Amino acid sequence: MSDEDEIRDVVREIYAMISGPAGPRDWSRHLDYFHPDCRQIRTGMGDDSQPWAVMMSPDEYRENVTDWFNQTAFYEIELACEVRVFGNMAHAWSSYEARTDLNAPTPERRGINSIQFYKDESGKWRIISMIWDNEREGLSLPADMEG
Repeated sequence: MSDEDEIRDVVREIYAMISGPAGPRDWSRHLDYFHPDCRQIRTGMGDDSQPWAVMMSPDEYRENVTDWFNQTAFYEIELACEVRVFGNMAHAWSSYEARTDLNAPTPERRGINSIQFYKDESGKWRIISMIWDNEREGLSLPADMEG
């Protein structure tokens, strides 16, 4: 399997890991995909039009989302993905749509995950950082990332 194929598999797995009906998620493989020193960064714009970011370790991310996932169905579906590899580092630019109801005519939101990978000493691609943002007024997915 090529490096790009392995990275695309990891991206598919992380979407699957967080997607599902309301209830607990299976976090047993979280650290198989995320380096323990990884940062997961949620970004957005506040009501005051100022940017904000919440930076979380893998443990902090699980703590941050667990109650919400337990109460809310959530499905994140990849639309398009571009992967670039250079040596032991790689980048995936992955657009998504998020839904709380798979039968709804439109997604709740769409955005892009920017995911940086490190090929560790075992030869496994692991996420070293991940930052995401959602569409909003004045910010739309690029045409080539709409799927």
